[in-house]
Amino acid sequence: MPIISNANHDFSNLSVSDDSSLDRIFTEIPETETIKGVYYQRAKFIRRPEDLLSIDHALLAVINVGGNRYTFPWSTLEQFPLTRLGRLCGCRSLEEIASVCDDYDEARKEFFFDRSPSAFRVILNFLAAGKLRLLREMCILSLHDELNYWGVEMAYMERCCKRKMYTRIEEVYEKERREEERRKKNAMQRVPVEETQYRKVMNWLRDMVENPQSGLPGKIFACLSVVMVAVTVVSLCISTMPDLREEENRGECSAKCYNMFIIETVCVAWFSLEFILRFIQARSKLDFLRGPLNIIDAMAILPYYVSLVVTEEDPALEHERPGGGKGYLDKLGLVLRILRALRILYVMRLARHSLGLQTLGLTVRRSTREFGLLLLFLCVAVTLFSPLVHLAESELTGTHDFSSIPASYWWAIISMTTVGYGDMVPRSIPGQVVALSSILSGILIMAFPATSIFHMFSRSYQELKMEHDRLFKEECAAAAAAAAPPPRRTGLRKSRTRRGTGSPRRSL
Repeated sequence: MPIISNANHDFSNLSVSDDSSLDRIFTEIPETETIKGVYYQRAKFIRRPEDLLSIDHALLAVINVGGNRYTFPWSTLEQFPLTRLGRLCGCRSLEEIASVCDDYDEARKEFFFDRSPSAFRVILNFLAAGKLRLLREMCILSLHDELNYWGVEMAYMERCCKRKMYTRIEEVYEKERREEERRKKNAMQRVPVEETQYRKVMNWLRDMVENPQSGLPGKIFACLSVVMVAVTVVSLCISTMPDLREEENRGECSAKCYNMFIIETVCVAWFSLEFILRFIQARSKLDFLRGPLNIIDAMAILPYYVSLVVTEEDPALEHERPGGGKGYLDKLGLVLRILRALRILYVMRLARHSLGLQTLGLTVRRSTREFGLLLLFLCVAVTLFSPLVHLAESELTGTHDFSSIPASYWWAIISMTTVGYGDMVPRSIPGQVVALSSILSGILIMAFPATSIFHMFSRSYQELKMEHDRLFKEECAAAAAAAAPPPRRTGLRKSRTRRGTGSPRRSL
């Protein structure tokens, strides 16, 4: 926009010696109001008490928030009728005003709100500029409470700020839920009920299987669980050795195979006993069966018993099977091998005793959006580069590695993840250019959400570590309080006996 509106103005009549001839030009400059000036008129901070004397209360409302005074035009407040300040426009009596604000000075016509002045800056910016944004130095939970108090909806917040706020609120609610469950659990344990022998056994069993820090039995139980998991993994790896596989295929069982079966039986027996003990001590059997780790335990234990029930038939009866008994036995053996391979799920049991695995699971649950974006980026890039490399290689070199676009998907995924097995290599120059582009794009795609996931992992680890430390301190304090001897009251009784000559009211 030109500074002078009349660009074709005749400057021949201007005089340098007389400034009055310039007044006619500058009067033609349009007066525009800056955005800052517009916002300043919609909300103004009063720094001196003397400024209150020149305020027209019919046009401006004086708001005092925590000792800071502001003026808002009534027309501005009328634009937000659902907010607490907007409801002041409809107040017609002192009772209605008292229901909206904390106090009201009728002489100064000043409305008082006993709230945080720093938090009100967000509300001030919203009423003045119409934009609701987070402050870096302000607690998100406090801001959430302030928004509820002032009646400002979260829908007005910017999208980036809204996502941060919702994420933090969900984390706090999840933490409060776990804290409430722990508080209820402790309250149930401290309820003064009759201590029967059955209840004592259940409490002792619960501490042993669920809380390794409760004492020596809990530590021994946890160590045995970890050792059994390690033995199971090692035995599973040894069972895949070529000599044992050949004996299994021939239907033979040497001493080594028999020893492996004994070790597997002992480990499964221990895991079954642990599962039964956890089920017995659980207060809610249904919640126990719904637990993710308990479902994994059941999936890891059941294949052993299924493999014992499903026995291989005599090869002499193959002719009695329609369609050939050999194929049936092969399928049955494949099912048994798959069921035995499910023993690797025992590794997930380490999450009960490992803070790192718990942090990993919590990070995956909290970073589902980031993992979804990573998967979306990979799918788009694979869909883009697979047809290009197929076209370049099939037309220029005629190799059969990139015979179709679906066959090129594997190459695109391996190249973008920078693995590079080397089983499929582009030979032509256009194919190599496509390969270079896919590798560079894969590095960028993998790096985008990695930072956010790393920060989420660090924060989740700190939260779980602080929670475990707090629980450990509380358990130590409770154990020390339970082991401390009761206070003696003999001296207090003697002193009361010596002072028993006066009246009870006077002694009290």
